[in-house]
Amino acid sequence: MGEDTATGHIRCGIISDTHGMFRSNIIRVFRDVHHIFHSGDIGKPAVLRELETIAPVTAVLGNIDIPAWYPELQKTAIFKIGGKRIMVLHDLNELDLDPAAAEIDIVIHGHTHKPHARNKKDVWYVNPGSAGPHRFMHPVTVAVLEIGDEITVRHIPVQGN
Repeated sequence: MGEDTATGHIRCGIISDTHGMFRSNIIRVFRDVHHIFHSGDIGKPAVLRELETIAPVTAVLGNIDIPAWYPELQKTAIFKIGGKRIMVLHDLNELDLDPAAAEIDIVIHGHTHKPHARNKKDVWYVNPGSAGPHRFMHPVTVAVLEIGDEITVRHIPVQGN
């Protein structure tokens, strides 16, 4: 399990389904984040290198990712930041545990390209949407997760290339 000992007010960038595309305005959107989570379908290792110039990155493999390109990545990751346990995976349908029983506070996922954030049984489920090529009539978005006295999630449209 990865761990960041940061406490207090924490901002995290959440991105998914880049499919090899890095939109330059993501640098502006994520400029003040402490950490970035990429929930798979990265597409090209260069995407992670770009994100790492902004903040530390925790990423997982998606269904299009070639494991040999990312030997350090797994299909799931658990990370603690701001006193919260975060699980990252690509496809929520592959979740093989009860997050509440496992004391997971936030589940970050992707795959559907559909942005959403909901709290169910005291567990947040967050899909940032897709920041890659526009597909499926969903908006092109990322999310910013704020951990403080409360958890908040904002979806932010990203444009350009």
